[in-house]
Amino acid sequence: MEIYRNPLPTSYAPTETADLYPESDGKPMAETDLHIEAIIQMRSRFRNHYRDIPDIYISGNIMMYYEDGRSPKAVSPDLLISFGVGKKPRRTYKIWEEGKPPDFVVEFSSRGTVQNDLNHKMELYAKLGIPEYFLCDVDRRYLPTPLMGFRLIDGEYVEIAPNADGGISSETLGLDFHLLADGFGIYDPERREWLQTLEEAANSSAERDRERAERDRERAERAETELARLREELARLKENGS
Repeated sequence: MEIYRNPLPTSYAPTETADLYPESDGKPMAETDLHIEAIIQMRSRFRNHYRDIPDIYISGNIMMYYEDGRSPKAVSPDLLISFGVGKKPRRTYKIWEEGKPPDFVVEFSSRGTVQNDLNHKMELYAKLGIPEYFLCDVDRRYLPTPLMGFRLIDGEYVEIAPNADGGISSETLGLDFHLLADGFGIYDPERREWLQTLEEAANSSAERDRERAERDRERAERAETELARLREELARLKENGS
């Protein structure tokens, strides 16, 4: 009897440990499609912005275990950023194995999560020592304001006051978060540019290539026109000289 063997290596083998630390809490990624799109978009902007940094981990909706034992405790942030831990893919984020909690966490609040986001999760993230905690309300009706940022000071979160332009600065990331007409924008004050998703960056690059090609074509046409004019002038001079 011929036995089929999988020629591909198995990246993750199921073990008792995997059973002890489930990779999902069984809950949906977000309450609505609007929330899902906002999470994916912000995560893509971060991944594009930090694409050349090798030791940063950016994820979302991953089970983050913060207490080990027979009944490990976990929470699943909508988005997290952790510096100095590497970009390797993870099934879960175990704080005691990583050696640190994330440096930055974002929750996208909804009608069903807003109270938990403002109370239990805020207390938990402060206890875990996460330096900054941001909240976004895509529906713009559940949080006190649609965009809120908190910074950990002496073990407690203190709300970050908006800048003169209305943005909220993250010291951890060196970026400014803004509430825009069509969503949330992230601005890099050092580079003086807005963060783009991978798709937006690719489209911008293609557009720049098209504009460059158009400028090159126009220059070539002007050069050809000038050359033709010089040839005509030279021919006229020769004719007059004869």
